[in-house]
Amino acid sequence: MSKNTEITRITPHGHMEILSHLEVNQLKQNSEHHGSYDIYRRCSLAVLNVGSIVDDTTQVLQEYKDFNIRVVQQERGIKLEFENAPASAFVDGQLITGIREQLFSVLRDIVYVKNEIESNQNFDLETTAGITNAVFHILRNARLLVHGSEPDLVVCWGGHSINRGEYDYSKEIGYELGLRGLNICTGCGPGAMKGPMKGATIGHSKQRIHNGRYVGMTEPGIIAAESPNPIVNELVIMPDIEKRLESFVRAGHGIVVLPGGVGTTEEILYILGILLNPKNARIPFPLILTGPESSRAYFQQIDEFIKLALGKDTQELYQIIIDDSSKVAREMSAGLESVRNFRRANSDAYYFNWILEINKGFQTPFHPTHENIAKLEIRRDMPRHKLAANLRRVFSAIVAGNVKENGIAAIKQHGPFEIHGDARIMASLDTLLKSFVDQQRMKIPGTKYSPCYQLLGD
Repeated sequence: MSKNTEITRITPHGHMEILSHLEVNQLKQNSEHHGSYDIYRRCSLAVLNVGSIVDDTTQVLQEYKDFNIRVVQQERGIKLEFENAPASAFVDGQLITGIREQLFSVLRDIVYVKNEIESNQNFDLETTAGITNAVFHILRNARLLVHGSEPDLVVCWGGHSINRGEYDYSKEIGYELGLRGLNICTGCGPGAMKGPMKGATIGHSKQRIHNGRYVGMTEPGIIAAESPNPIVNELVIMPDIEKRLESFVRAGHGIVVLPGGVGTTEEILYILGILLNPKNARIPFPLILTGPESSRAYFQQIDEFIKLALGKDTQELYQIIIDDSSKVAREMSAGLESVRNFRRANSDAYYFNWILEINKGFQTPFHPTHENIAKLEIRRDMPRHKLAANLRRVFSAIVAGNVKENGIAAIKQHGPFEIHGDARIMASLDTLLKSFVDQQRMKIPGTKYSPCYQLLGD
């Protein structure tokens, strides 16, 4: 572990130059103004810790426990001052430009959410419309919603813990999408989140596209374990995982799912649960699962689990394309044309999918405590979109137990989460999760994995 022990000061360069005294006080350590310092510190550390191979939030925070960051208010505006930052963020003593930009994205989003969303009575975060409105305003404030743009933002989901062959294939996917002028949005971290962006930079360069978009969407609970990769040129920190997921499907126009683990399966269940809602039956939303030949068994296992849990016709909502990156890009381009035609016919914005119906079960933040997880209903006789919502919560809990600070602490104190449900679904889920462990999809390869869950069939 290498640190820059000198105190570094940087200026905003064109945005966030001015903060109120209240806003500055909220970002101070031990603030009496309902401070946001802890969230701000961990998100800033994650940005500075680019290139880290550690996916344990607790370990990252422990290694840099002496890292400090301060907002310094001056007559001419603000500066950021920090010390004991990761040395990898600097070149010849100078902070890397992309990291500087991302640091101010963190500041922008933490301040905006605290003061303009959470403290604003105009945002009713207890209703579905209010939550969607908040998501829209956060994305608009981050300038991620581009008026007049075409439907060209492809969301790429996939794991941070993938092998070299899968990573190389993710770059091929990005390259083929980039050649067709499509932009990339991911969870902003390493692995399958970085690969499509890296490939797209080459595709865009060949087509002389100089304004390619590489959008990263993250949230405070996961960012320390999945630091933003250096290709991200538009970063947004959403308040929680549910608003992050809604941002993907509201701002994105189609989704490519690459190999991953429990986090990726959570994302798959999220979008399937939304598409299973009868109110969304007519809305085109291209969804493609893809990977190299070596990932065929991985996608077959997920496909079988979906068929057992959610029904055979759910499989019609997505395509599985193995080892053919150009076909993926062609199918996605065709799907985006359907999206364009539908949005135009229904007078819906290209930059934000207002028509898509998202139930509150997919929007309400789920707190993965042992009690909440034990209460989850996993029954085959439930409406499918509600079952998908609860299965998504199961995988969200496992993600928390694997890499999030609060989840790791809860497991250490109380033992594994107990997950109850229909015996057939639990058996299929057990098979799927064991395959993830065997394929080293739970943690960074080489890291010993101890299950944070126990499956109990009813």
